[in-house]
Order: sequence, then structure tokens, then C-alpha cells
Amino acid sequence: MPTVECSTRSHARRSRPAGARRGSAMLRRTLAAAVCALMAPRIACGLETIYLANDDHTDYFWSGDGTQYRTAFLEMLDYYMDQAEATAADPPDQRGRFNTDGSLWIWEYEKNRSAAEFDRLISHLGAGTITMPKNTAIILYGAMPTEAVLRDMYYAGRLERAHGLSFPTVYPMENQVLQGGLASLWAGSGVLYSWKGICDCATLINAADRPREIYRFEGPDGQGITLKWNSALNGNQSIGGYAEARDPFGIVNYCETNAAYNARWVWPRHGAFGYGWDDLSSTTNLFIQAAQQLSNPNRRVVVSNQVDFFEDFLSHHGAEIPTFGGSFGNEWELLCAAMADVTAGVKRRVETLRTAESLQALVDLHDPNALAGREAERDLAFLAMGLFYEHCWGGDGVVPQNVRIQFQRDQLARIALYVDDLLQDALVALGGLVAQPGGTERHVVWNPLSFVRTEAVDLAITTPGTVHVVEVTSGLEVPGQAVTVSGQPRLRILAANVPSVGYRVYEVRPGAGQSFPPSATITLPSFDNGIYRVTLGARGQITSVLDHQDGDRELVEAGGAIHDLGNGSGSVVVENAGPVSTTLLVNAGGSPPHQTRVTLLAGLDQIAIEGRITANFNTNVGYLSRFNLAGMTMRHEEVGMIAQVARAAAGGDYADQNARTDFLTMNHFVDLSTASRGVTLSNWDGAFFQAGNSTVSTLDATTPSVRAMVGFRVGGYGIPNQGGDSTFLNRYALTAHGAYDQASAMRFALAHQNPLVATRVTGGVGAPLPEDQYALLTLGSDDVLLWSLKPSEEGIDAGLIARVWNLAEGTSATALSLPPYSLASASAATHVETDLAPVVLNGGVLEATLARQEMRTYRLRPAMATSVDPGGTGPGVWLQVAANPIRRGAEAEVRFALPAAGQASLEVVDVGGAIVRRIDLGLRGAGESRERVSFAGVSAGVYFVRLTSGTATLTTKVSVVG
Repeated sequence: MPTVECSTRSHARRSRPAGARRGSAMLRRTLAAAVCALMAPRIACGLETIYLANDDHTDYFWSGDGTQYRTAFLEMLDYYMDQAEATAADPPDQRGRFNTDGSLWIWEYEKNRSAAEFDRLISHLGAGTITMPKNTAIILYGAMPTEAVLRDMYYAGRLERAHGLSFPTVYPMENQVLQGGLASLWAGSGVLYSWKGICDCATLINAADRPREIYRFEGPDGQGITLKWNSALNGNQSIGGYAEARDPFGIVNYCETNAAYNARWVWPRHGAFGYGWDDLSSTTNLFIQAAQQLSNPNRRVVVSNQVDFFEDFLSHHGAEIPTFGGSFGNEWELLCAAMADVTAGVKRRVETLRTAESLQALVDLHDPNALAGREAERDLAFLAMGLFYEHCWGGDGVVPQNVRIQFQRDQLARIALYVDDLLQDALVALGGLVAQPGGTERHVVWNPLSFVRTEAVDLAITTPGTVHVVEVTSGLEVPGQAVTVSGQPRLRILAANVPSVGYRVYEVRPGAGQSFPPSATITLPSFDNGIYRVTLGARGQITSVLDHQDGDRELVEAGGAIHDLGNGSGSVVVENAGPVSTTLLVNAGGSPPHQTRVTLLAGLDQIAIEGRITANFNTNVGYLSRFNLAGMTMRHEEVGMIAQVARAAAGGDYADQNARTDFLTMNHFVDLSTASRGVTLSNWDGAFFQAGNSTVSTLDATTPSVRAMVGFRVGGYGIPNQGGDSTFLNRYALTAHGAYDQASAMRFALAHQNPLVATRVTGGVGAPLPEDQYALLTLGSDDVLLWSLKPSEEGIDAGLIARVWNLAEGTSATALSLPPYSLASASAATHVETDLAPVVLNGGVLEATLARQEMRTYRLRPAMATSVDPGGTGPGVWLQVAANPIRRGAEAEVRFALPAAGQASLEVVDVGGAIVRRIDLGLRGAGESRERVSFAGVSAGVYFVRLTSGTATLTTKVSVVG
């Protein structure tokens, strides 16, 4: 009988209706299966190849605590390296191989074994006898901030670069769902393959009938990975479970003879992965025995490292598998809401990291030593960003629940230690880099985002008595008012037009300044800032919002409210009012007791809402908002994608089956929009929301309401009573808008959740940064936003890492530049910072076109950097320009100090990086020098004066006026 290759040729396209894709694929599979049945036995359809992959599934803090798992990791890795070495001369299919399910195995081995022993493990990773996925552990992705998903894989990225390795897999095991944006995040991190085996337990999802057994899992940007996710037909110790090869001999027979499985899997190449199940530790040679005893001329049984299966399968059947992109909602992820404020604490720190790292990037460019020595804390924090979401969140295993509770708190503490300290230290360092004349109190206000912002910021001033504040560049006074923040007195000012990834400087002066109008007029229980008139109710709910920019349209649904906890009664009082902001407060009591603060700012299109629950609870608690937006479309940031709340068959981003949709991921925002108007709700702290009246199995895409969940315990599983916590902070912001603009929605949310920060200026006249304003990075696009800017993991000498995200629903062009520094070179990199290829620059600018919702990461190497004495000894290093601003045609005196004698030059560079004036200074000695520079023929505008001598390169900004 001739050999026939069984296959289905499905070239699915996202533009086809989901039902049509699924129906045609199933028809092709049915026909293929029928052909093979007629040509019985099945083996005649080609040489049957069955890949058996050994692992030990990590149920961290469920089957054992951290110490027990550390011991298990070390002993199993030693055992399987010994096994691989003992079988190295055997036929390739029969050699020992072992697959870890997370990089935590390798982390623990590196920390607890000798350098020589770790080198041995690295050699096995390179040879593929031990494999490691990029994920730290088995994780509940739907509860995670997008950036936390990436930081979880950073240890893998460091290993890749340090040892020339590649880790092309990731494993989202046991949980029954998967989030749609992960396809793009994983692909952008260098992942090619994934296997998902589930528990099919503690679930409300039917996992026995999946429309795709293996497919290209594609994100909204068109990037994707190959995902094997089989229907769970025979329990979790068979195909589709998380221990598919628990019985290596039995699963070979199952793959060949089980009719239900063969009706779905029509290819002669099979993968059965997973052995350890819930064991704390497992060692076996059954996989080698199965390969030895079951292989014959018609059947090849392979001891697999999983990668070999995907490579073989795709080389023969890659064109035959379907493509699917979309989300399956949340299930075990919801366990994270059982310690809601701890989970919110992690989310807050991931957000704060954006500000801390952008400051660190600027500081490191000028003084690489100022923030050094915190690499160990950084690595632990990034590890904790994954471990916090480890999948055994319920705490129902052999480890006592109180131990699991403390484990979650410990992960938060690791993250907070690194992020909070980095932010505070970086602010102090920035203050020391900004120049100021003596005898003044000045504050530098930092904007970490890639667009110009006007917002309130709180200053910790020291000048006694009555004061006023002026913006240094213009000399104009700005509005200010006294406030109390966390029990501390602050002066709140309105900072206007703070540059992209940059700062403005403000000076505090004694004496009363001019009068400014109030930020809002108050007629309790309402107040009005000229953009919105907001009315509060006794429960702290917002009963009315009139949008003055839309003909006083009411944003609240008739009979409904915004931010409504549903109980309590209190009085609406004025907590604070002034020319910058006005805040109304309601102490509502109720069950649980809660406070609500609503703030309007002068001239700003934002309603800021703070909800604070002040007692423990063990029920489902959330703030319900009902909007006057009949016929709206709802969208939200899921995990790495902006998803439309509707099933695929209705044009949305949620799978038509195998999905749970009662509580969706609530990352930065939820938006409800009709064709001409809408509302964006920014969410700072919470993890989940309920869309309309959605249930486990129904997704309500028509009811214009959002229940932003504070916390809950689902189905009796997980940690009770919120782990004992009694305070829960949730902050939101609202803005009304015209037609939906996705990038605008994200800009609004990022601005709300990444407030301007301020620190005291302490630099002297020779400090390297300008005394008035500064912009480090620009993108030249409203649609492409900076997601992260940081020094390379290997330090500033390896450049800056910039991650950008195109939020448009189509392609967008961007032009990334560092105005103070022309780019010398740039490379495209994975999201875990492993370089991919050089990028061609245009005049020192990185130009790129990004696909719909595409995120990219780049390594940037500035052509110059302002420096201080890197060794901490010898003469000071500084650069300043006297008489700044400079009149057109005038001369300016440039003063500088060098650490050592050498050839020097001065250049005047415009904001686009073009050199407009160059002076060769010849040999200059160590210490202070001066040079007159003519600005004749130089147009009015902003420029940078750059000094180069040996290894020292310094810049300072100047303004040419007149």
C-alpha cells in the first residue's frame, strides 16, 4: 500500500468570519480523517512519530514551599544531566532529555551551585538536553500588567545574552484560559512555540471540545507563535492535560488508537508532553525505555525536548494549521482578586517603574555611578513580577494558606523595595544634575511620558511663610495652593507644557503672588470647572456629569450613577479648593465602609475619582458605572492588546467557545464609544471589571456599564477575607471625547497613572543639565507611545532600551530622536533586550513604521553623553554657557572644565541633530577653560552646545532669541 501523508490544508485568514474559518477547517479535517480511515491501518498514512517530553510540573507553594522546591530543582537537574550524559552515545531519539517548566529552576541552580556546576547546566541548555522556557513559572497572565509579562522573562533574556543561548518556548499551563495579547508579547520576546496543557479542574469551561488542536496563535499586530493546545478528552494525565505523558507507554498507544483523538489530530507527528503532574519531585527513565522498546520500522518514538517536535511538525505541516487570534478571558486569574490591595500594590509598582527607569536613563547618561549597585534588587524584583502571579494562588495545597499569603506579600515587598528606592534616589540624582543660581529654591518637574503634558504636581517646599511660584523659562507665575498629601504639607502647582520625557523648572519666591481664579465653582453637592459639572450622591456615587464641551450632554445613564458601591450614606463636603484643584469628599460608611474623593482641576479635561474602602470584606465588591451611551462599543486594554468586548462571531476579540467572560482584565483603561462620542475610564489599581451584565458564558457587548472590581473570591476557591487586609485604594479618572481614538485613550490613562513628579534642584551653576527645561526623547507621533525607557540590563555602556507601542488601529510612522544627543547607532531587540538586527538611522533619528497595535523594543546608543568624573577623583567636569538665552548674532561665553588634558572641540547642534557651528579648540589642559562662540547667522530656537575631549562628552541646552 503506498504511503500517504495525512494533512489538512487550512490557510485561515483573520478577515474571514470566525464561524466560516472553523467550519471549513473542521470539514477538511473530517475528510482527511475519512481518507485515512479508508486506508487503515492509520500507520499507512505515514511514519508515525511520537515525541514524548519529560518534565516535572511546578506547583510552587502548593506541592511544596520555596525551600522544598529549591531542593527538588537542584536534585532533578543533577539527575537529568547525569542521565543525558550517560546516554550521549545512544541513538539520538533515545538520549535523555528533560524540560523545566520555568526559568526559576535555572535561577535557583545558579544561586545555589558552584560556577563550574552552573557552567555544566549552561552547556546542557545549549545542547538542548535540558530546556527552559522564557517564563519564570506557571503564571496567571490575565491578572498581569503588560510590562510585568515582559519583566518576568528578563532573566531568560540575560541568560541568552550572557551565554549565547536561545529560549524559544513559553508554557502557560494548567489554567483553562489564555489572553489574546500574549501572542504578540511572546513573539516580540523571541518566543516561537508554546504548549498549553490544562487541569480541567476548578473550572466552569468545557475543555473537551476545542476547534483547534494546534494553530498559529496570532496577536493583533500579526505576530504570533505556534501553540499546541489539545482538547482534554481523557483527563489531565492524557493529551490536553498538563501531564500528557504521565504514562509514556500508554500515551503512545492512545495516540495511535484513540478514535476521538484521531478524529481531531490528523497528522502522523504527535507531541505528548509532561510527566511530573503534582509531584514535588520526579525522576524516571521511562521515556528512554519507551523510545527504545516502542520504536519500530513504522513508528518512531522520540525522547523530546519539545522544540524538536515543533520544528519537525512545522517543517511538514506548518502550512496546514489554522490561524486564530483572540482572548479566552479569565478563570484562575480571578484568584488574585482575593488579596486585592496586595495585587493592586504590584500593579502600582509596575506603573511607577516607568517613571523611575526614565529618570535612571537620564541620570546614567550623565553619571553612570549615581544609581549603581542595585542590580541584585532589580533582578529579584523582576523575578517577583512573575512569581507574584504564580498559578497556585488558591493556597489550597499542602502548604498552609498563611504561608501562601505571606509569599504574596513577600513578592510585593521585593518589587516595592527596588522600585520605590530607585524612584527616590533617581529624583535626588536628577536634582543634582540641574543647574541653578545660588540663593534660590527651585524644583524640577519630571514627565516620564512621550508627550507634552499640563497637570498638577505637588512640591515639598522649604521657603517659610507666604510664597509664590514662577516657571523659570518664562518667568511667569503659575497657580498654586496648599494641600496635605499623606499627612505632609505640599504646595500644589499647575505645571504647563512639561516636555516629552523631560522637565520644567519652577522657582519658589517669598511673598504673595498674583491672584488666580478658583479651579471650580462649588454648589454642593455639585462643582464645575467649566468643562464638567459633577454632582455627587450620599453613597459617594456620581449622579450627574454634564459635559459642557458637548452641549451639556449628560454622561450618566438615567436612573444610574458612576462609581457606585451601592450602599452607605454621608454628606458631600469640600475637602480642598484652590486655583489648581477642587476636591469633594463623601464619608459614606456602608458595608463595607468607604470614602470617595472626586477632584476637578483648573482647565483640565479630567474627572479624578478615588475610592477607599476602610474595612475588611469577604464578598464581591466593585464600583458600578452606568453611562448614557446606548449603542456603544466597549474596548479595553487586555494584556498586550486593546480588545473589543464582543465574541469573534460578532466582530470582537473574544473566542466563541472555551472562554470565560464574567470578569475581564482591566489594565490601563476601558472605553465606551459610539460613532461620535464616548467616555474613557482610566483604572490605576484594580485588576478586573465586569462588562455590562456578562456572565461566565455570556459576554454582554451592548449594556453601557462597567463594574470596576475592587476584590472578590470566586466559587469558594482561594484566600478568604482578603488575606486580612482592611484598606483598599482604587483610583479612576474619566474623560469624555468625540469619536474613539485609541491612542488618545491610552495617553489619557498613562497621564492619570503616571503623574508628574518633582524634586528639589541642588545642582550648582556648573551642573550639566539646563536650568529651565529639557526633553530627552521625542517620537514625532501621536499614535506611537513610549512604553518603557531604561538603561540596558548590562548598564548604560550597552545603551538605552526604548520600548514603543503603536496604539493605532492601522500602521503608524514614528521618528525616535534624542534631541540632546544624536543617535550613533540603534538595534532592533526582543522585548527581553536580546539584539536582533541593526537599524539604519536617518541623520541620527530612528524612523520606523509599526503595524496595527505593534510593540517594538530598540537598543539606542547616543552619539554623546554629558558626563561627570566617572572615577570620583580628579578635577570636576562641567559645561555651561553664560548669557542664556542668547540674542541672535551675539557671542556667548562657553565655560567648561576637563578631567584631563586633551584635544577638544565645541559644536552647536540643533534639535534635529544637525551641527550649525563647530570650533576646534586644540589642546586644552585639565581644569577650567573658556571660549567665545559666535551665534551670528544662527536662527532663533533651541540648540545644544556640545563639548568633546577624549572620552568626555558634555552637552548643555541654549535658547537663541530675537
